[in-house]
Amino acid sequence: MSQLLRVQNFNVSRDGFGAGEHQSLERPFGADPGDMFAWAGATASWPMRTDPGGSRGLDDYFTRDHARNIGAEIMGRNKFGPQRGPWRDHDWRGWWGDEPPFHTPVFVLTHHERPSFTLSDTTFHFVAGDPATVLERAREAAQGKDVRLGGGPATVRQFLDADLVDTMHVAVSPVELGSGVRLWESPDELLDRFHLDVVPSPSGVIHHLFWRR
Repeated sequence: MSQLLRVQNFNVSRDGFGAGEHQSLERPFGADPGDMFAWAGATASWPMRTDPGGSRGLDDYFTRDHARNIGAEIMGRNKFGPQRGPWRDHDWRGWWGDEPPFHTPVFVLTHHERPSFTLSDTTFHFVAGDPATVLERAREAAQGKDVRLGGGPATVRQFLDADLVDTMHVAVSPVELGSGVRLWESPDELLDRFHLDVVPSPSGVIHHLFWRR
């Protein structure tokens, strides 16, 4: 059985940006993305929900599907934290506190490697290399399960350009950022390699589902 490389629940604005400018410790996604992520947080299955309730239906299905059959994650360094260049602060262990939401090995792409560490049931590895080499390591760690490509947008584009992505779910929110890091100018850019279904949700989000031709 083949191991897929999947992009799951990746959020972009209506104008194609997956992250705003000026990322900082206080603003992990750069300039305030507004309601770009609100659809997932409103669902009953949102893993960080602290109160009962939440929506059911299409958005909730995608929230629940996020972790299905995932054995490892690949992410860019900007998703892990705001530092650039050589690591100045090895005490920084990500945005997520002592209980990261991944529950799998995580491979962080960086030109500046550092020792691996484990928080709860998540081990972070800091790796350099081309996308195919990193994916090979992640697949080995996933032990037969799929690998999730977590972002940010530049990392997703890097693996798309290397023709390594098998399936992709992108949630397009009805907000505009105007600038930042783009995933695309238009989803039509990918139609030479992927089939596409577009499914609107009552929340206002439009779910884009891609799979290889």
